[in-house]
Amino acid sequence: MTTHNMLIAPDFSPERFAGWHMFNTLIQKRANLNMHLNIPASHAEQEQVIHAGDIQVIYANPFDAATLIREQGYRAIARPIGKSDEMVIAAAANSDINHLEDIKAGATVAMADNRDVKLIGLRLLEAVDIEESDLTWDVTETYQAAARKVIKGDAQAAFFLAEIFHSLSRLTKTQLSVLIESDLADISHVLLIKDDFLDAKIFIEAILNLHNDDDGKEALAELGMPQGFEAMTEEDAEFMIDLMQTLLD
Repeated sequence: MTTHNMLIAPDFSPERFAGWHMFNTLIQKRANLNMHLNIPASHAEQEQVIHAGDIQVIYANPFDAATLIREQGYRAIARPIGKSDEMVIAAAANSDINHLEDIKAGATVAMADNRDVKLIGLRLLEAVDIEESDLTWDVTETYQAAARKVIKGDAQAAFFLAEIFHSLSRLTKTQLSVLIESDLADISHVLLIKDDFLDAKIFIEAILNLHNDDDGKEALAELGMPQGFEAMTEEDAEFMIDLMQTLLD
């Protein structure tokens, strides 16, 4: 039996790790497919794996999805229901930065390598007349590392994927102060398949029906996607890509 490769973008909170393995096991059973799960440790590693080729399925953040769809022969098939990609800008609780307007030109911002989070954060900072070139960027391996930079005073603020921020330990969060959280709703991670994926139909059917039984519900709950996945059309994907482009412009 042919083995297909599935890659999961590394920007999820650590407690979701087991959920992705449960998800992969169930999809293999339901679709009668061999699926090898790839979970890169960083965005740089993700790029290497994708460029090495032979990845049939990718759970991608919206920024990467735009490039994968338009340049690398993937198409969007599904997205999690009610799980948009929001981001948080936070500072140290004991710092002088209590509001967005307290972030000044020259400040250092720590964040993991996640371009859609950066994009949304910069759009939020436009309200206080701060642009990308006004800031020094400290790109960390993980969001947890970004939190440590802010708490230690090595950075004045940090950008987080909202889900990961809210999953940080209580001790960490007591040392941080939320300046703003986005509320976009229309931007989310998406499930992509390569155009030449021959088993696409049965794979898609398995994904969209996961929420219909207890085992599927358990896996989805572990992933923080209790409502499961909904189908995406080409038009849906183009709408989201256009929205990302609007944020860029």
